[in-house]
Formats: sequence, structure tokens, C-alpha cells
Amino acid sequence: MSTEQHDADAYGQELARISHHQSEATAARFTVFQALAAAGIEHEQADDIVSKMEAGAVAGAHTWISESSPPHGSEQRFEDGWFAGVLDVASYLLRIADTTAHAQRGRAASSAMLLAHLQRPASPAPAEAPGEEPAPAPAPLYARRVLAVAEGFAWAVAAPGERHWPDGGEFLDVALRAVRPEEREGYIERLEAFVEQHRARLEELLRAYGPGSRPASHGRYALIGQPETLVILERMETNPFGLRSEWQKELEDVFLDDLEFAWGPRIRLSR
Repeated sequence: MSTEQHDADAYGQELARISHHQSEATAARFTVFQALAAAGIEHEQADDIVSKMEAGAVAGAHTWISESSPPHGSEQRFEDGWFAGVLDVASYLLRIADTTAHAQRGRAASSAMLLAHLQRPASPAPAEAPGEEPAPAPAPLYARRVLAVAEGFAWAVAAPGERHWPDGGEFLDVALRAVRPEEREGYIERLEAFVEQHRARLEELLRAYGPGSRPASHGRYALIGQPETLVILERMETNPFGLRSEWQKELEDVFLDDLEFAWGPRIRLSR
């Protein structure tokens, strides 16, 4: 095995471990919000409590980094570079701790909303008369065409009975509003090309975070497996700022934040 291959494998293992810790932290935070709500703690106070705990964890990493030393017997130039790097990392960790302590708002309310959705009993499907076609969805023709294309990629979406939302029209509408006017013509072809280009990545996303996965069992990653999520992911790569702007007008950030974390886009707009 070459040195480059060994380094790549080692880095991949590090990323897997980090992903594991982040998923565990997400599940733990969700559980803490549930416990605080059961104890009668208001959402704003719950956000404050959890944010301070997370900021303290970052501060602990800051202390550990700041107190680290170069290997004994290192040359002076190596030591100088070491301490310069430590200073940069420590300063960055301090900024993260400050942001974490004061900017993480709305997560308790989002968790409560998601929990309420997951606990809501499913409505029985209405009986259909023999031979009758189901009524068309109350959506514009353009949106129906896009959704039909997304539904066609069966390997990238969950089975209909496993999805969190039988009709995710509001998510699709928001994502399509992030499609610029000049992109509308030919957008379906763009979406098809995006899905085919990222087939392996989408299959892994569905396996690791979709319905039935361990992260999803904690009540998170609810959008993964929805056909409209293919449009959201394409916009996340192509027009992330437009998508986030449209999203924040109508929808809870937690859904998009979870999807962004699991997908790992080129531009990350959430912490």
C-alpha cells in the first residue's frame, strides 16, 4: 500500500469517527430537549442550557489544544511553527465557543415540533373506488413534473410507506423557488444529471441516514428518503444561499440543517 493510499484510508477513518460522534451528539441533544421539556423548561431556557453545555465542550478542546507542546527535542523552527499553529487553532475554537454560547436559538422548539410530528398517528388512506384514478395533486404542473422525475429514481428514495411525509409539497415548493428563472428551462434535465452523477453518494445517504437507520431512529433526518429531497440537494449544491433564504421564510431550519450535515455540501450554511 502506498503512503498516499494509507493517508487517505486513515483520513477516511477519522471522518467516519467524527461522523459517528456528531450523530451521537445530535441524538443526545434531542433527548436532552425532550427531558427539559418534560421538566417544564421553556424552549428559550432549554436552548440556553444546551448551548452553554456545548460551548463548554468547545472550551475544553481550547484548553487541551492551548496546553499542548511540540515533541521533546524538536528544532526551534518546528517549535515556532507548532506554537503559531496552536495559537491559530485556539483562537478559532474560542470564536466557535462564543458563537455556540449565544447563537444557537430555536432548536428546542424545532425538536418539539419534530417530536410532535413523529408521535402523530398516521391517517388511514381513503378507500378508492375500483377503476378510478387518484385525483391529481393540488400542485402546479411544473412541480408535478419535477416530482415525477424524482420519484423515478427508486434507488435514491425510500419506499412510499416508509417516508415521513406522504406529501412533501411544501418542501418541494420552497426548493423550486430557489431555482433561478434562467434555470427553469432545462431544470429537469439538470436534476436528472445531478442524481446520476451522485448515485453512489445518494445511495449511501439513504442507507446511513434514511428511514430505519440508527440516526433516523432518534427522530432526526426526516427529509432523507423523500423524493423532493433530491431537488433540495441539487439546490444545496447549486444555489445554497438562495435555498437557505427561501427556506427560512416558511420552514424550520432543523430539517435543512440535518440534511446539510448528512450530505456535507461544498458550502455549509449551518453550524
